[in-house]
Amino acid sequence: MDKAEKKALYLSVGLLVFFMALIVYASKGLDIDLPTCVTDVRPFTEGKLIKHAEGRYELHIVAKMWLFDLDRGKQEIEIPAGSTVDIYLTSADVVHGMHINGTTVNLMAIPGTVNYARYKFTKLGVYHVVCHEFCGVGHHAMQAKIVVK
Repeated sequence: MDKAEKKALYLSVGLLVFFMALIVYASKGLDIDLPTCVTDVRPFTEGKLIKHAEGRYELHIVAKMWLFDLDRGKQEIEIPAGSTVDIYLTSADVVHGMHINGTTVNLMAIPGTVNYARYKFTKLGVYHVVCHEFCGVGHHAMQAKIVVK
């Protein structure tokens, strides 16, 4: 192995360690949850907003041609500022992508699976939910709103 190959190898290993440290820091130090696939929740067919306690919500979102069902067919929900929302996402038809603008929530909606993220909505305002994965001719209109009051 020549000198250039050794440098490239050390640089690659160093970058790998650096990026892993950044992920751990983001997860633990900044309290950013990494999105995950949930295996103990069955896919659902209807969106639903469930209030558990003061400031705690569970949101089941169904992505389907060409809308996000946030709560029994509604594309807009309201929650109070400071609420922590457990977001569960599934798809009723094809692969969709879901991003909530102004947040770190970015999930894939895959038929037959449920993906999960948690987010605390601290700022007042309207958070637009958009599809970022081309899913067909109505993709451009696939959106919803989370209103934080």
